[in-house]
Amino acid sequence: SIFIYYIYILNIGDFMIYKYEIRNNGNEEILYLFIEMNYEFSKELTSNIKTNNKINEFIKNNSIKFKGNKVYLVTDGIIIKTYEIDKNEEKQLIDNKNYSNNSYIINLKYNAHIIKINLKSYLLGVLSNNCLNDLELTTIKAMTVLFRTYAYKQMEDKNLIDSNDRFLPYKPISYYKLLWRNNYQEIYNKLEKAINDTDGEFITYDNYYILPYFHICNNGNTNNGELPYLKRKASLWDYTSPYYLDIIDYDFKYLEELFSIPKEELKKIKILSISKSKCIEKIKIGDKIYDGETFKNLLNLHSSDINIIINPNYIRFITKGFGHNLGISEYGANEISKVGCSYTSILKYYFNDIKIKKYVTKKQV
Repeated sequence: SIFIYYIYILNIGDFMIYKYEIRNNGNEEILYLFIEMNYEFSKELTSNIKTNNKINEFIKNNSIKFKGNKVYLVTDGIIIKTYEIDKNEEKQLIDNKNYSNNSYIINLKYNAHIIKINLKSYLLGVLSNNCLNDLELTTIKAMTVLFRTYAYKQMEDKNLIDSNDRFLPYKPISYYKLLWRNNYQEIYNKLEKAINDTDGEFITYDNYYILPYFHICNNGNTNNGELPYLKRKASLWDYTSPYYLDIIDYDFKYLEELFSIPKEELKKIKILSISKSKCIEKIKIGDKIYDGETFKNLLNLHSSDINIIINPNYIRFITKGFGHNLGISEYGANEISKVGCSYTSILKYYFNDIKIKKYVTKKQV
């Protein structure tokens, strides 16, 4: 859908705008600013910071109801410049502590020892250890902001991060030199750029750091979680993921030993409740009741969206999705980044009512 507004020559600094449009491409709104044709390009146009500030001022002064982050400057029917703005970014002034990638120090428990590494080294390790290798730069930026948030949170709460952390297990990026021997430097440079481009950025809900919930892909929807920023969201892009469907068979002998019940009782397996996202909430085996995540982990299944087929000699488990379905979907986020969605928009889609903020020192403001 397209909303068209005509404005008779509005001036924002050197910008003379005669019309603007808000277009919805199905994933996000894009603001088109049409510059007067006789406009001679100002040197300010080459300054993203100055132009971004003027665009934000223009939106505010003209009460434009624009929900997106992407702005196109157009003259003579040609898009001459694109900008990504974040209207909700808040800057946190820091006087005594530097939160930047190279200066912020992480106390890391690694191989039974406490070592000190800077935030950049930590992020390189958790990104390489927890993300798919072929992600778009925009997706990596989203994951970087999420993972940096967790580093700030853990250091504030515990002054320590364990390399075997349940959310973000860590390995140094050098661990992958052999595995990625054909394109190690290319991947390293991509991760480094995402880290540098988002320096100091983090996510809060109600002024508290959020937890880094993410999964590889889901069954078309994320799950509701106990935390208020974890709300069910459609993620239809995940249907096309190579990780979407998985099938695994277990013979009765193995299952009898795992659950300590006879074959006949296993055949009476019963799903008691499922979520709106079609994931198992409670399942009964024999006289025991398991929650979906516990059951998934016991059988090493990809997801708690499970269809169960009982055969004479084995039970087949068919799962959809890969992970706990909470928070951001790596695959889904990557698909929408390919069509131009910004990393801030991706984060704000998958996490409910969050704010993306940035730590800066006074000299940066």
